Amino acid sequence: MFEDLRFPVIAAPMAGGPTTPELVAAVTAAGGFGFLAGGYLSADALSDRIVKTAELTGEPFGVNLFVPGGAAGADLGAHIERWRAEAERHGVEPGEPRWDDDAYAAKLEVVLERKVPVVSFTFGTPSPEDVERLHANGSKVAVTVTDPGEADQAVAVGADALVVQGFEAGAHRGIFADEPGSEGGGAQYGVLSLLRLVSARTALPLVATGGLVHGADVAAVLAAGAVAAQLGTAFLRADEAGTQPAHRRALADGGRPTAFTRAFSGRPARSLVNRVVADFTATAPSAYPEVNNLTKPIRAAAGKAGDPEIMSLYAGQTYELAGSGPAASIVERLEAEAREAATRLSRLR
Repeated sequence: MFEDLRFPVIAAPMAGGPTTPELVAAVTAAGGFGFLAGGYLSADALSDRIVKTAELTGEPFGVNLFVPGGAAGADLGAHIERWRAEAERHGVEPGEPRWDDDAYAAKLEVVLERKVPVVSFTFGTPSPEDVERLHANGSKVAVTVTDPGEADQAVAVGADALVVQGFEAGAHRGIFADEPGSEGGGAQYGVLSLLRLVSARTALPLVATGGLVHGADVAAVLAAGAVAAQLGTAFLRADEAGTQPAHRRALADGGRPTAFTRAFSGRPARSLVNRVVADFTATAPSAYPEVNNLTKPIRAAAGKAGDPEIMSLYAGQTYELAGSGPAASIVERLEAEAREAATRLSRLR
C-alpha cells in the first residue's frame, strides 16, 4: 500500500480547509502519497473533491473519514454563553450545538462508488462489514490509533494498515473515546514510543505521524519500523494548502506554544495557544461534534476578519520548524534531509 512509494511521505488529511485536491496531487507527483480530508464535508462535496483530485493526478490517493460516536451528555450551557459573546463581536449567530454523524454512511458510499484506493478512518474503527465492503471493492483500509489497545481493535476489524499517532500531532487526537477528565482525552504516547509498542503487537504496516516536519523525523520513524511518515503541519504553509491567511501568519510568526483544547470542537485537539485556548480550555466540555457545530460559524467569521485569537490554529508541537513554498519543494527538502540523516547512521557500522 505505502511500501512502494518513491519517497515514503504522506500528506495527512487536514479537515476544515488546509487539505485541497491541489495539495494531494502535488505531493503524489513528488513521489509521496496524499489523503483527502472527508471530515466536515457533505457527501457531494467529497465526491467533487475526489473527482478533482483524480483529474489532477494519475497516481493513487486516499480519503479519510471520521467515525461517528454517540451524542454527548455534557452540559454545554456555560460554553454556549461564552461563545455567544464572541459571536456578537463578529456579528454572527452561534451554530446549533447538535449531534450529527458527519454524513458517514453517505460518504462511505461515495468512496465505494469512486473506488478510492485507500480509505482511512479517524475517531474509531469502521465496522467489520464496512471493511469487508471496502475490501471487496478493491480498497485498502487504514485506521488511526493513539494507544496499543486501539491498535488491537483496528486489527480485529480487518484493517490493512495502522496510522500510529503520537501526542505531538497537531489538530484532533484520533482517540476512539474521549475521557473528559484527561487533558488529552486518554493516554498520551510519543510517536516513537507508540510505534515500538504497536509494532510489538502486530505485523501490519505502520504509518507514523505526530510532530514530523523534518526529513530527519522521517528517517527516525522509518528506522523505528514505520513504512511511511504522515505529515500535516509540514504542509500547512504549502502554496497548494487551503490554510487561512491568519493561520499562516501565526505559524510563520512562531512564538506561540501549543496545547490540547476542547474549546473549538469538544474533542482534544492541539492548537497554537490564543485567547480562546487560554481562557476557554479549562471549562470546555467533552461534546463532539456539538461544540464543533456551535463554534463553526464564529470561527469562520474570525478567519474572514483575520482574527487569530478566535480561530482554531491547529498545529503540531514542532510547527516552528516547518517551511513554506510549493509542496513539491517541501517534499524535495524532506527527502534531502532524510538522506542526510541516513548517512549519519553509517557510524553505527
